[in-house]
Parts: sequence; structure tokens; C-alpha cells
Amino acid sequence: MSAPKPVAVTILGEEYLISCPPKEEPELKQSAELLDQRMREIRSSGKVMNNERIAVMAALNLSNELLHQQQQVSSESGKIDGQLRSLRHKIESALNP
Repeated sequence: MSAPKPVAVTILGEEYLISCPPKEEPELKQSAELLDQRMREIRSSGKVMNNERIAVMAALNLSNELLHQQQQVSSESGKIDGQLRSLRHKIESALNP
């Protein structure tokens, strides 16, 4: 495994050096771009001006989206499991009349 190296990312005009394994650098940069975009949206709304509060609001919004997506995946997984059980039962019934 390659040793982590510092990667420069810019968020709200501030540059940060983040230690990151080379193979994870594209994801880090994409994450930083998303965070920068979300923070700029919050700042442009004019309701929050303090960078620390903007960061917290962006983190809460992203966390909420992540939780919502995890719940959807869990729900879909449960539906698929039920469909598979139903199909298995139908197949077993057809093979063993």
C-alpha cells in the first residue's frame, strides 16, 4: 500500500493539505468539491455568514442526505429479500408438488 501524501483541496477559498493515500485522491478531491459547493450555497443564501456555522450546516445537510439514502437502500434491500423468498417458495413448490 502506498504511503499517504498531502493533497491540496480548496474550500471556500481556503487551501487545506489533507493526508491521503494516492488511490483515494480522486474521491478526496470530489468530496472537497461537493463540500465547497454546498458551503457556497449556504453562504449565498445570506442566512449564515460565519464559516464555522456554514461548515456545520453543510455537514448536517450532507449527513441527512446520507441517512436518507441509507434508509432507502435498506428499504429496497428488504423488498428484494421478500421477492427472493417468494420466488424461492414458488420454485420449490413447482419442483416438489
